[in-house]
Amino acid sequence: MERRRRTEGRILDAARALFAEVGFERATIRAIAKAAEVDPALVMQYFGSKQELFQQAVRVTPVAGPDMGAEELVEQVLGALNLKMGELPQSTLAMMRSMLTHPEAAASARQTLSRQIDRLAESIPGEDARLRAALITTIMLGVTIGHQLLDLDELREVPQDEIARVLRPGLRALTGPDVS
Repeated sequence: MERRRRTEGRILDAARALFAEVGFERATIRAIAKAAEVDPALVMQYFGSKQELFQQAVRVTPVAGPDMGAEELVEQVLGALNLKMGELPQSTLAMMRSMLTHPEAAASARQTLSRQIDRLAESIPGEDARLRAALITTIMLGVTIGHQLLDLDELREVPQDEIARVLRPGLRALTGPDVS
């Protein structure tokens, strides 16, 4: 079981890097497998499709649980942002565009976001962990929408590292033990 988790982690890390570098359309299962040093069939066995691999790679959620430190959690959230600022698959963009106007898309988005909030909350201390996890999730969603759908110049014209630099202190405050 531990070996499978490590292999899955290597595949996800390789996928994140490749999706961030070349985008969804140009990233291939074969290239991801090569970077992860596994057979392409294993990638498909673990994830089923390129779309599912992408969905898992861009989740803004920690892979660890309550033992994860605030700094590691913040860096993982910001790492997922780098992917979401790159080229997203058309199905993801369609879901984002539809979630505010179509009940089915809204329900699907709520379900996905709720799972992300649950996983983030596991790594955040305090009675208000779910609220803080929800705030982190919606901040990241807002940045993604502003960049991907609204084409805000302020987000499009700034390097991703700069956006991460500005977000980092706020995310640290939301993930740390002392929120006042």
